[in-house]
Amino acid sequence: MKIRSLVAAANIVFAFLLLIGITAEAAEIKVLSAGGMRAVMKDLGPKFERASGHKLAITFGNLGAIVKRVQGGEATDVVIIPRQGIDGFVKDGKAVASNVTVIARSRMGVAVRTGAPKPDISSPEALRRTLLAAKSITYANPAGGSGSGVHFAKVLERLGIANEVKSKTIYSKAGRGVGVLVADGEAEIGAAEFQLLISVAGIEIVGPLPGDLQDTNVFAAAIMGSARDAEASKALVNFLRTPDAAAVIKAKGMEPG
Repeated sequence: MKIRSLVAAANIVFAFLLLIGITAEAAEIKVLSAGGMRAVMKDLGPKFERASGHKLAITFGNLGAIVKRVQGGEATDVVIIPRQGIDGFVKDGKAVASNVTVIARSRMGVAVRTGAPKPDISSPEALRRTLLAAKSITYANPAGGSGSGVHFAKVLERLGIANEVKSKTIYSKAGRGVGVLVADGEAEIGAAEFQLLISVAGIEIVGPLPGDLQDTNVFAAAIMGSARDAEASKALVNFLRTPDAAAVIKAKGMEPG
């Protein structure tokens, strides 16, 4: 009986020491992520936590807001935003190029309310006519630093109709995204990245922006120089490049790396 008791006690001690070891290795990873990656990270975040034992503290925002926070001195472990923002961090010495990994690519599409006639957007000229004929349009406010908003504003300029549609433009905002505004009938037609439209009930995606009006947004993850645990941060980035992660990225309307 004494031997059994000693073995049992030893097993408890071993289990306790193992638990201490796991706990000591677990880390909280602070992540700043673009809103365009929200659906992906909401899905993959908990899966990574279960697989790794690490915890994620994710804050979402648009490109401009995140860049401003980092440039203002905020320390973080991993930043996931459009590549142009990451390149700026590399240039400023806040991250190194070898710690930058492309995670996903997205394109912009046009949506209308479910049941509404699908307009012709098959060519730049067709899109121009459609936007001029629409009673109202919605997209992200470029002044807020949204990458898709900045691009669509350029599309309107290229089409020569920026001034004509200004009075009927309804900018999306937090909690009232492009898809929601279209679904609720507040805007007749909306333009946003596919991953921001695909899961919204009450709308139908007409198709992508035509021809060279399309913009492929490349989302990259950077392990920042301020990372508290570089290995844990690397584990997260590697997880986002796994086949399982790629399947989720595709399901959310994006293309993996």
